Amino acid sequence: MKAPAEARKVYIITGISGAGKSQALKCFEDFGFFCIDNLPIALMDHFADMLARSAHLKRVALGMDIREGRFLAGLPAILERLKTRGVDYRLIFLEASDQVVIQRFSETRHRHPLGKKVDQAIHEERRRLVPIKEIADKVIDTSTMTLGELKERLSETLELTRAREMALNIVSFGYKFGLPMDADIVLDMRFLPNPHYIPRLRRLTGLDSRVQRYILSQPIARKFLGGILLLLNGLLPHYVREGKSYLTVAVGCTGGHHRSVFVTRYLAQKLRSSGHSIQEFHRDISH
Repeated sequence: MKAPAEARKVYIITGISGAGKSQALKCFEDFGFFCIDNLPIALMDHFADMLARSAHLKRVALGMDIREGRFLAGLPAILERLKTRGVDYRLIFLEASDQVVIQRFSETRHRHPLGKKVDQAIHEERRRLVPIKEIADKVIDTSTMTLGELKERLSETLELTRAREMALNIVSFGYKFGLPMDADIVLDMRFLPNPHYIPRLRRLTGLDSRVQRYILSQPIARKFLGGILLLLNGLLPHYVREGKSYLTVAVGCTGGHHRSVFVTRYLAQKLRSSGHSIQEFHRDISH
C-alpha cells in the first residue's frame, strides 16, 4: 500500500517589531522548514501558485511585519484567498510588552520600521496590527522568554516532539588524531581494557561482535554504559529547552578503532530506540 503523502504545512509569523520574529524563523529553520523573511504580500498569490506546483515545499514558514506598510492591511483578505485555493496555513502572532520592546530596540540600536520615536512607533504599530492579531491562530507573548523557551513554545504549536527538535550526533575518534572540533560532550574510553592488545581482536573494530562481547564482559564497561545512558537521557531535554538544535557527543579511545567505536554504536542504538534523532559517525576507524 502506498504511504500517504505528507501534509503541507505553511506557517505565517508576524507581530510586533522586536517581539522575536527573526528568532522564531530561525527556530523554524531548525525544525526543517523552508523560511522566507518579509515576502511582499503582493506576491502571496504567486507564492500560492508555486506551492501548488512544487512537490518539495511541504514545510514553509513566512515572516511578515510592519515593513509591508499599507499592504499589511490587505493581509486578512489575501489569507482568505489562500484558504479558498487550498493552502492550509497557520498564523502565529508574536507579542511583547512596550517596556520589553523598547529595551530590545535600545540594546540592538535598531531603528523601528515606522521611523518614529520607539514608544510612538509601538503604539502606532499595535493599532495597525489589531485586525491581524484578531485572526491569529496563536498569540505568543515573548516578553519574558529565552530563545530556548520560545523554541519550546513553537514546538508545542507545531506538535513536534523534543526528539525531533534536536539532532544528536555521536562520533567515535582516536585521541592520537585529535579531538573533534565540534564536540559538545567528550567521553574518554581509555579507562577500559584495550582490545588492541588481544591478538585475535587487534585487526577488528568495535563494530565486530567479538570485540563487543569482549568489552561487555568487563563489569566496569556495563556500569559505565548504564550510567551514561541515564545521564544523556536526563540532559537532552535541558539542551532542547535552551534552544540547542544540534548536539555532538564525541567518544574517544587511543586509536579510534575498538572501544570508542563500540560505545558510539551502543549509545546510538539505545538512544535511537528511545525515539531520538541520531546520526552515528566513526571518524578514525579507517586510520
